[in-house]
Amino acid sequence: MDDPVQPRSADPRPRRRDRHGRGMRGPVAPPQVPLSASRAEAFTDLVQNSVERLERRWPQLTETEFLVLEVPPLGGSDGSDGEWHDEVVPLGGTIAAADGRPARVVIYRRPVEIRTKGRDERAALVHEVVVEQVAELLGLSPESVDPRYGDEE
Repeated sequence: MDDPVQPRSADPRPRRRDRHGRGMRGPVAPPQVPLSASRAEAFTDLVQNSVERLERRWPQLTETEFLVLEVPPLGGSDGSDGEWHDEVVPLGGTIAAADGRPARVVIYRRPVEIRTKGRDERAALVHEVVVEQVAELLGLSPESVDPRYGDEE
């Protein structure tokens, strides 16, 4: 009856059960299901879908970089004093090509998400913003960039 207690090893053992003895929790959804994509990844996919749709019509857009940022920088495009000069928060912006750097179109995720309620509404607004920014970059009207611009989808 004299069983000596073995000292614990220095290596931590992997936990096999939680404190209630039911087992460790697994992922909520498998990785191949859309639920496992974060909101930022889903938003980036919407932008990419819109860009691919426009690139079929405008092949020169393959040279343009499309970026997704969380929020617009404080101070607007001139960045002068760190204050907002407009009452409206921008949904996107463009940066012209310079010094060997390609032109860029920036879409701001949080302002777009705040203005939409569902995925379909968000996809429509993302496409609208991408079309408007590409039109500004190319010096064209949004209707000439995408003939379906402004149509209810």
